[in-house]
Amino acid sequence: MEIMSGKCAAFLAIFMLILSAQLVKTASEYDPYNVLGVSRSASQAEIKRAYKRLAREWHPDKNKDPSAEDMFIKISKSYEILSNEERRSNFDRFGQMDENQPFGQSQHHGFRSFHNSFYFDESFFHFPRNRDFSDSKYMLRLAQFNNEVLPDSHKRPYLIKVTSEWCFACIHIEPVWKETVQELEPLGVGIGIVDLGFDRALAKQLGAYRAPSIIGVVNGRVTFFHQAVVREHLRQFVDDLLPQKLVMKITDDNYMAFLENWHVENKPRLLLFDQVPIVPLLYKLTAFAFRDYVRFGFVDQGGTGSTRLLRQYNINTYAPTMLLFKEDTVKPVDVIQARGMKRQIMDEFVSNNKFLQVPRLVSQQLFDELCPVKQFHRRRKYCVLLITGDDPAYLPANKAFLDFASANSKDVLRFAYVYQRQQQPLCQALLQNQGAHSAQVVILERRSQAGKVLYRSVSGGWNGSEEDKYHLHEQLELLQKDPTYLTSDATLPELNNEMAPIFIIRWMNAAYDYVLQIYDDLLYSNWREMMPILSLIFSALFIVFGTVIIQAFSTKATEKNCKSHPEFTHNDARIIRPPKKDFVEVTELTGITYTSNLVKLRPGHINVVLVLTNASKSALLRKFAKEVFSFSGSQTLHFSFLNADKHRHWMPSLLRLACDGAQSQSHSDDEEESSNYMGYVLALNGHKKYFCLFRPVFTGDDGSDSSSDTSFSSDSRRKSRSKSRSSSHSRSRSHSREDGSGSRRGSSRGSSRATSIEVHHKLDRLGLWMERLMEGTLPRIHVPAWPTLVDDTTEG
Repeated sequence: MEIMSGKCAAFLAIFMLILSAQLVKTASEYDPYNVLGVSRSASQAEIKRAYKRLAREWHPDKNKDPSAEDMFIKISKSYEILSNEERRSNFDRFGQMDENQPFGQSQHHGFRSFHNSFYFDESFFHFPRNRDFSDSKYMLRLAQFNNEVLPDSHKRPYLIKVTSEWCFACIHIEPVWKETVQELEPLGVGIGIVDLGFDRALAKQLGAYRAPSIIGVVNGRVTFFHQAVVREHLRQFVDDLLPQKLVMKITDDNYMAFLENWHVENKPRLLLFDQVPIVPLLYKLTAFAFRDYVRFGFVDQGGTGSTRLLRQYNINTYAPTMLLFKEDTVKPVDVIQARGMKRQIMDEFVSNNKFLQVPRLVSQQLFDELCPVKQFHRRRKYCVLLITGDDPAYLPANKAFLDFASANSKDVLRFAYVYQRQQQPLCQALLQNQGAHSAQVVILERRSQAGKVLYRSVSGGWNGSEEDKYHLHEQLELLQKDPTYLTSDATLPELNNEMAPIFIIRWMNAAYDYVLQIYDDLLYSNWREMMPILSLIFSALFIVFGTVIIQAFSTKATEKNCKSHPEFTHNDARIIRPPKKDFVEVTELTGITYTSNLVKLRPGHINVVLVLTNASKSALLRKFAKEVFSFSGSQTLHFSFLNADKHRHWMPSLLRLACDGAQSQSHSDDEEESSNYMGYVLALNGHKKYFCLFRPVFTGDDGSDSSSDTSFSSDSRRKSRSKSRSSSHSRSRSHSREDGSGSRRGSSRGSSRATSIEVHHKLDRLGLWMERLMEGTLPRIHVPAWPTLVDDTTEG
């Protein structure tokens, strides 16, 4: 038994010896200089450049290597050690990782590396680590975040760490997080901790789906921290969260303009004097908390552009100084100077001077703070309100009111003024709808949040004279002795917010924040938050491109239907293409071409036929080609002409077939009829046996052309024509009888009178008729069959 115990002791001693050797070896292996790839004599600039290069290369969001996260942590820790001169010195001398860590404790890092070399992890055994007691006061719940943190984020930024019970990487950033909290919390930064396993609803609202994560919240807007967890980076992250231009840089050239602008912004001015060239974070945080009340300016005492300022206000350059100005831009109303400027001192200093001596009521919020509602357990407070104008004529009265308020400042009295033009509802309620031609003073006491007040107007108005000042002082003394002195009551409306930005500015600011959020999510691949936006974008693109593709295919289908479907008619959707040629092909209808161009015309095709004579052929063809040229690109249109001198029976035969039950006509006037149809245009659908008719414009050369209609007559005209004869025939015959023409000589004389200049005007409206033809809005005239085309010249 003793032999067995001795063997076990020897074995345990050997194991501990090997383990110790491994720990010492591992501890000596970690070298931040080797991790960053710099020499021990490297400067801070070289260390910073090496760190930025390696951080970009090994960032877990961009490097998918399984060891990227561990390498990134090593890089961050190495930079944290070498960027701090004290830590770097400790490491060079003793190999320590932290200035607060005693020598020898760095071996725990070796144990952790040795521990990790066997792929063990605390999550393997599922032993929850004990939470630091100091973290419990920062733990956030969903209700607490929405009710406290979000509203308070409009006054100070919040830095929130997202962690988990099983997060091993959270242990690595814990020392840096504690140092950052100890530094930023006294400056006024809010701190919070969210546990993924403890409150998943809050983590989901924040958009945090992994630990560790660090989030900044300002003005209700959530921003993720994406850099290495180093104290300097976290401090800069909080600085970047704050709005720009919170603190204005002041020099000898612009300090007077800065101080005199109190009248426009209605705010006191605070000048901060310090020896540093960059505005300290403490000043920015104070300016952010009081940005609605005070305008902040910063003066660099070490700069060359502030010599006159320092001399004028006798500033001590060895300690930070704050000067607060109100209406008087020459003498500050309050001064504070201290070597160790604390946030509590600054808050108290600014809070006691939030308002001007006589501020202007520009919003309901300001009215509520200046003139609070009466509380039963508190002393009464009265508001002395000057109702005035912004014209130069009111300046003396306003200045006198300011002097009176400065001389009679008391805790129970608050002085303010309001412009009647900007706050008309308020002024009308206090003046009982009586327009004031001069400034008026009203003393009031608020009784409820609903706007109920007790008030009394000072009789005689206010022009700033000594008598007015004495009268107002007397009434204020009576009021403090007898509160029932206020005899009138009214309900005041809510004040207009004169300082609110216009809608377009608010919309642009919201759009800017939204674009920044999208850019941040895209840059760091926050896909869970981006999924709704990406879905919307791709849906819109799908709809747009889908519409284009469908239109393209529908165009090809339409062209195919024109060729393949016999039911396709001219009133269906057509595609008007630009002409492929610089001329129009017009064929003559003869006995040879008549069958192919009309009787057996392909389905869906239209033949546009011009009726002319030998005398008008040249002029009408030129005009016809000009009018139909823009339509010659259509594949379903054909153009022809019919010589009425050769085929004078064809038009009357066609019209007789169109008039159902029409009386038979005498053929004795056929020669005369040939000239009557000169300039007529017909759109013939050979397959469906119908046509559309264009009547020429009346030119005065032919008695028959007494109509300028551009289409065939309506159904009522067809009915009248079926009872007697077509209107065109009737007109031609009546004119013929009046003229006494009954032979071919009359026709020849009519043709000779029609010169080329007159004839081509017959087709002036043909272009409009062609547009209606392509739209399918022209009336159709059906025929049972097409008349035969007979050459009348051969019969003679």
